[in-house]
Amino acid sequence: MAAALVVPALAVAQSSTSRAVNGPAISMYGDLKYQPGFTHFEYTNAEAPKGGDVKMAAFGTYDTLNPFTLKGVAAAGLGETFDSLMVGSADEPFSYYCLVAETVETPADRSWVAFTLRPQARFHDGSPMTVDDVMWTFETLRTKGQPFFRSYYGSVAKVEKLGERKVKFSFAPGDNRELPLILGQLPVLSKAYWSKREFEKTTLEPPLGSGAYKIQSFEAGRSITYRRVKDYWAAKLPMKVGTDNFETIRYDYYRDFNVAIEAFKAGQYDLRMENVAKNWATAYTGPAVAAGMIKKEEIKHEIPTGMQGFAFNTRRPVFQDARVRRALAYAFDFEWTNKNLFYGAYTRTKSYFSNSELASRGLPGPDELAVLEPFKGKVPDEVFTKEYQPPTTDGSGNIRDGAREALRLLGEAGWTVKGGKLVNGKGEPLSFEILIDEPTWERIVLPFVKNLERLGVTARLRTVDAAQYQKRVEDYDFDMVVVLWRQSMSPGNEQRDFWGSAGATTPAPATSRASAIPASTS
Repeated sequence: MAAALVVPALAVAQSSTSRAVNGPAISMYGDLKYQPGFTHFEYTNAEAPKGGDVKMAAFGTYDTLNPFTLKGVAAAGLGETFDSLMVGSADEPFSYYCLVAETVETPADRSWVAFTLRPQARFHDGSPMTVDDVMWTFETLRTKGQPFFRSYYGSVAKVEKLGERKVKFSFAPGDNRELPLILGQLPVLSKAYWSKREFEKTTLEPPLGSGAYKIQSFEAGRSITYRRVKDYWAAKLPMKVGTDNFETIRYDYYRDFNVAIEAFKAGQYDLRMENVAKNWATAYTGPAVAAGMIKKEEIKHEIPTGMQGFAFNTRRPVFQDARVRRALAYAFDFEWTNKNLFYGAYTRTKSYFSNSELASRGLPGPDELAVLEPFKGKVPDEVFTKEYQPPTTDGSGNIRDGAREALRLLGEAGWTVKGGKLVNGKGEPLSFEILIDEPTWERIVLPFVKNLERLGVTARLRTVDAAQYQKRVEDYDFDMVVVLWRQSMSPGNEQRDFWGSAGATTPAPATSRASAIPASTS
């Protein structure tokens, strides 16, 4: 068994490369680590034995085995059952190698991309993956899949079949140089299978896949087990050699995080990714740890950790004044929280790309000013004159100085204290709900609620189950939630979904809702 502190990140990006590509791989930056003829990725063991069972933990519940639609909560691990046109390498910022596709072709201006499929690519029932399957998958995901697909593939103007095994995606005018790689991430679904079923509905019928694993058994909402496909069509391809080694992968669902930790210590599952500082510091004790049966490993990295914080739903009138949002940030005492709740393990987030060379530092330089100047008057003036710094305290729990500044800002915004409560000109109190779906956050949110109370703000904490939380976020039925904007060394197409105008009206997790109070990153 092993426990590791890991912060995941997504990968997508912009680049200045201007090379045409026609071969088995493509890189956002022009250079590929693995050249034609490579035998396996360096981080894999080509001689790794196959076999054994691994048990994992998942949280909440699930009610569908289709991970591509908005309806329902999909089961953990379903990605292992579907293959995509290309697959990324884990030791490059943004490079993709052909999997279902045999070759990828794109011109220097990246105005289109074409994929030639491998003749041996197969679904689990033995039927071949075809260009028709690729085209059907693309159109179905864009029209019936999760809303982010519409944004992700929004710049694709035309899809056409160029031959028995070749498909071409042409792009709308504009500079979106990562689109060829994004299309390489497209999973390939069976048109014949889904033509007899309703794609948009939730389903507990295991769908026809193509990946290294298929669903062996499941107990809806409680567990799911995947078994390695013995005759997996891609097993000997270099990007798959040394991977997919376990015979079975099982996910057991837990509704309580503390119960999950105790189950791990009792040997009920084999690997746990820990992201709660208190647990990392105090939870891993007992006979199994003393006997060396449980090992902790902290993995240092320079991957962007993204931004985590309390996000305001700026559709709510109470949050539409930026001065109110800035004022409320003074009630979150990070220094006290880090010392008393996080065991000093966290660093305050000051950038969406913290922990990497992409993090913002100082005032805008010449290149940044060239981008910002046209937007003067549309972005806050302090962007040009003041380095962003979140409110700080001495860690004692005394936020008096911050409270004074908060009340000053609230006063400017038209809020006054009457009877110990902040009210606006209509006499309406400043109150809102903080919605979470993980009890772990309660101990972090409650001191924040207490400090808000000192300002005269009424904040109510509400913890709901995962399904209700997802539905309320999708419907924008919340005041404030905790959000993590994941980032990578290759920022690109996902930024449009985070910050673009279309993201403000597309039902999706609240990862693009205006401003947030930065919390921390481990």
